[in-house]
Amino acid sequence: MNIDFLKRLGFFLVGLSIGIVFLTFFMKKKSQETGVYFCYLPDCRTLKDIRSKSMYYSDEAKQKLQEFELDSIGIRYILTEGDVDFSKSDTKSVPCRTYVVESEYKERDYRFTVKNCREKSSIEKVELQ
Repeated sequence: MNIDFLKRLGFFLVGLSIGIVFLTFFMKKKSQETGVYFCYLPDCRTLKDIRSKSMYYSDEAKQKLQEFELDSIGIRYILTEGDVDFSKSDTKSVPCRTYVVESEYKERDYRFTVKNCREKSSIEKVELQ
């Protein structure tokens, strides 16, 4: 009986693995077609919230963006694919939370400091790492 159970468990795990791979493949394809992304992790949810609001730039950030030749496509990429460093972020501040977003874009490592308020988001600082 013990061997039968292990055999059934093995078949179950193989089937489950194949099912998860197919589900992931189809969900990813569907989300790309419709433009809908499923955000469950804190990084993804935070970046989605930042992108959903009107974006503003501090004078310092505007200057650095021009200096580093970052355009709106690069900024969008960083705010979509970046990683939020919660240990360096101030998530408890009121009324606006401050997040540090780090990402690689065109073989350069960038760090954005973003203020996320209720109605708008603002890039306060842009740095190369």
